[in-house]
Amino acid sequence: MAFEVELRRLKEFRAAMKNKGMDAFVLFVLEGFNSEGCRYLSGFSGSSAALLIDECRAVLVTDGRYRTQAPAQSPFEVVIQSELPLPLYLAKAVRETEHWHKVGFEAEKVSHALYETVLRPSGAEWVDASALIASLRRSKDETEAEAIRKAAVIARQAYDKTLERVRPGMTEAEFESLLLYEIKNLGGERGWPHNDFIIASGLRGAMCHGRATQKPFELGEVVTVDYGATLGGYMSDITRNFALGQPDPRALEIDEILVRAHQAAAEALRPGLSGKEADAIARKVIADAGYGENFIHGLGHGLGLEIHEAPRLSLISKDVLQVGDVVTVEPGIYIEGWGGLRIEDDYLITEDGARCLSLSDDQHLRILKV
Repeated sequence: MAFEVELRRLKEFRAAMKNKGMDAFVLFVLEGFNSEGCRYLSGFSGSSAALLIDECRAVLVTDGRYRTQAPAQSPFEVVIQSELPLPLYLAKAVRETEHWHKVGFEAEKVSHALYETVLRPSGAEWVDASALIASLRRSKDETEAEAIRKAAVIARQAYDKTLERVRPGMTEAEFESLLLYEIKNLGGERGWPHNDFIIASGLRGAMCHGRATQKPFELGEVVTVDYGATLGGYMSDITRNFALGQPDPRALEIDEILVRAHQAAAEALRPGLSGKEADAIARKVIADAGYGENFIHGLGHGLGLEIHEAPRLSLISKDVLQVGDVVTVEPGIYIEGWGGLRIEDDYLITEDGARCLSLSDDQHLRILKV
């Protein structure tokens, strides 16, 4: 049936609204910001939109640029308007609907200025419903998991093709450009919509979020590549390391530690395991090897329409894994003045454990012949 997924999600969302005692719910997409929630509920992927949902109607408001796209992507009632900015249009709709008293919105996605100047004066009781869409999005169905798996296949193939062209003197930025080209050439929509890849070579490997620069690759140094592809809006997230020629023996030692830490945590993934417990498993392997203070971030995060979603795997996480979660496992060791490595793959939590969506190659540091 056409729009079967969107209609099922709408039914689930309305049940959640009713449970919270809300009469209606509104969502804004402003120049692409918050497009993920809109796409999840309605199917629409445009850069400017508003959703207006109550127990009887589900309305997608957008402008003339999307006159053809909106009804093709969404089963919602489509309203094309250009007289008012979207927030003002929705505030007007709220004022004119007598039975809407308690209206949900995403406080996490709405600026204070927008709330004070547009929403609050409308007269409704505005209720923060930020958690509603997030809670539904957290559990991935088979279609979503398959999109992430296919995005990972594209990303891995693109990475392998890019490695074939690596040479001393190539810059981090050149490598990123080639990788993005290969991802699109293989059918990916893009890399990540709102984030650059992490390409950190040599001493810069100590920067766990080091973006690509004009620094050239040099013989013997390790390069950490944190990358992924997007397909159908869903992203993969993978980290691998390579060296141009024989690396420092310390790199091989750290690589072995990280593979063990990664595999120990991945094998433990299951429903009911807390994010804190998962983190502790990998952290203990690294600490026992003498590098505990060099693992400076959490073990992983949820993944889907956004690169960082619930749940979190970290020292302070309060999340508990459940069937349908997709999480990364990405232990890393970073040493200032030396460099660093990280190993990352994506896992779907199943009823009896976890299934890797991204792994088909060796996780170990790859040594390239030069």
